[in-house]
Amino acid sequence: MNTKRTFSVLSILVVVMLLLTSCRLPFGIGEKAGDLLEPVQDLLNPDDTGQPEQQPTVIVIPPEITVSPENIYSEPFAEYVQKGYSIPTAYQGGYTLPLNPGQVEIPEWFDFSDTQYQALLENGFFVAPPDFSPNRVYQEFYQLYESARYLESPVFITTDSVFHVYHLIFDKMLRDLERTSFIDTLKELTTAMVDASLAQYNALAGSDLQEAALRNLAYFAVPALILDLPVSVPEAALSLAQQELALIEGQGGFAVSPIWAMEGQSETEQLLEDYSQYIPRGHYTRDDALKTYFKAMMWYGRLTFRLKDAFETQRALLVVQAMRSASTSSGRSALELWQNIYDPTVFIVGKADDLSIYEYGQLSDQVFGQSPQLTAFADAQLVEAFRQAARQLPPPQINSMWVYIWEDRDVATQGFRFMGQRFTLDAYVFGQLIWRKVGTLDNPRDLPKSLDVLAAMGSDEAYTILDEMGETQYENYDSQMSKVKTEVAGFGLDSWTQNLYWTWLYALQPVFEPKGTQYPAFMQTQAWLRKDMQTALGSWTELKHDTILYAKQVMAEMGGGENDEPPRGYVEPNPEAYARLLALAEMTRSGLEDRGILDDTTRANLENLIDELEFLLAISEKELSGVERTADEYWRIQYYGGWLESMTVAAADPADETTGREQVQDQKSALVADVATGIESVLEQGVGFPTPIYVVLPDQPYEVALGAVYTYYEFTVSPDNRLTDEAWQEMLESGQAPDAPDWTQSFIIP
Repeated sequence: MNTKRTFSVLSILVVVMLLLTSCRLPFGIGEKAGDLLEPVQDLLNPDDTGQPEQQPTVIVIPPEITVSPENIYSEPFAEYVQKGYSIPTAYQGGYTLPLNPGQVEIPEWFDFSDTQYQALLENGFFVAPPDFSPNRVYQEFYQLYESARYLESPVFITTDSVFHVYHLIFDKMLRDLERTSFIDTLKELTTAMVDASLAQYNALAGSDLQEAALRNLAYFAVPALILDLPVSVPEAALSLAQQELALIEGQGGFAVSPIWAMEGQSETEQLLEDYSQYIPRGHYTRDDALKTYFKAMMWYGRLTFRLKDAFETQRALLVVQAMRSASTSSGRSALELWQNIYDPTVFIVGKADDLSIYEYGQLSDQVFGQSPQLTAFADAQLVEAFRQAARQLPPPQINSMWVYIWEDRDVATQGFRFMGQRFTLDAYVFGQLIWRKVGTLDNPRDLPKSLDVLAAMGSDEAYTILDEMGETQYENYDSQMSKVKTEVAGFGLDSWTQNLYWTWLYALQPVFEPKGTQYPAFMQTQAWLRKDMQTALGSWTELKHDTILYAKQVMAEMGGGENDEPPRGYVEPNPEAYARLLALAEMTRSGLEDRGILDDTTRANLENLIDELEFLLAISEKELSGVERTADEYWRIQYYGGWLESMTVAAADPADETTGREQVQDQKSALVADVATGIESVLEQGVGFPTPIYVVLPDQPYEVALGAVYTYYEFTVSPDNRLTDEAWQEMLESGQAPDAPDWTQSFIIP
């Protein structure tokens, strides 16, 4: 190696150190390889005797290098500011459990069964099972609250209904950003990358990099075809792209990627893609524009230019160079267009879990120079120097690729993704608690349980249920659970509030925490604790549904009669939950506003929610402290259903742009999201239609109030049958819903 090349290698060591110290990941980058997320496909073909590729000696970074790192990532969008709240040391007043029949006033229109009546006396509340008959089903929360108001029954405002409103606003905000900005930006970006890749292909014709340039041209032609953009590329590239498109449209499951397939590849060297992931789900089934955006972004987010392969690394380096040089007729660069999608979605969901143009660009400058000739990427020694340096960077902590059991997971998965899917805490927890981390080859834990996430976030009750289900009997389950619980417990506020996704999870923590003597008697029961766990899982399912494309997977009418005295309704008193959700709503507003992407609809929706949360926070503090509420406050509680309806309408899509009438009919709260992929099955989480909760209020006289809560389901399907919202709603309406989890039987009483 000559002196100039030696100096280049030493220079990249400095840059690697800068990158390592700049990477803002929620877990330490110095973790052992064995501590990273396990793939669910590791179990496949266990009898194959293939061996992982022999890796060259890794250059050790000198520890004495201490250079202040340049921040190569965008600054945070917004700060999280939580308002103070007060909870008394003990709840004043109320009843003790069990109640005597003579203590409770039950309106004649509440027709309870004997078991429901006994549950009401024993626990102070019960949840009615969902009723799917056409004249009884409540498709949205507001419908149930409005029915209570017309009955002049006291209203019980649940945390379920409030978190549901944030979901409506969040999902509407994301849909509007995609329709008004991201889709057009993605089309412009894809056109720029096709043009730049074609220019590279022409420039490299006849060189050692011609095939790499051809494959890249085919790579960008795929989303161009999906988005129905004009594509004029050589026949060889078009043929590869059309083969990929056929697999994407077929949505059949795992297959070898035609663009990644090379002659003479071994089984381990082939890249297998899960084409069932391209089934549009979530809100992306609403129209063709969202469907094609989903498929194109899924393509950009999933395909990895693997670092273990020198040819794929050359391809990645060419992509980085194309991104830096490409521009469009609008005068915007490809990098600017890429950032206009990536940066806002970092704020919404999080940072990509794979290496990107930021890391590869910095290292490329040091190895090949800042303005290299394209042919420089054919230099085998420099490419190897780049690969050795890049191996020092963090591998992905969540694996969404096919990895054989005999492969080193870090080696198999580390690499470059054009617009990588994002690291999320729940996916990390899932990965730490499935095979190969948990279970054995003969008895693998193929799929996680949703309760794993609550247990990792500190819920002893969730762990108890998992133990009763037999989940803790898998080998290494307890040690892995202890590991992730320790990690999660160590997070500071800056980690929990790094983006909207994480902050939503943070807001749910006080929902499923056990309630002590500071709260009314009904909230201290085990049945209520499990009801709260269903609330958290219901809201979390809405979060997974809304972000299904971006998150990585291991995935008002106000009328009516009015009495002189208002019914004495009640707010579920959870001040900390309301304070955190209030801070999340304010963080959402300020973050979007600072970026210049806050439209009038989202602003109005968030400001309405912020106002309501301030009210609910104040009322819940009064309730816990025994402070009497005013008549105006009771009336506002009673008309909560009208507010819910107005928020539901505001979060609907316009049915006709000329009339501005909203699609209220499509606002069905039932939704579904696949959250993990197993060996031969997919874990689905579903929220059904809301169902009534009846609560004996702790203020005398002890009346029964009516509210609405989530219904929650968890079940498996085959990968090629990943459910859409429409298919799930049809299952519910036709009476084909799976059974609710057994642990919900303590509070759902027929």
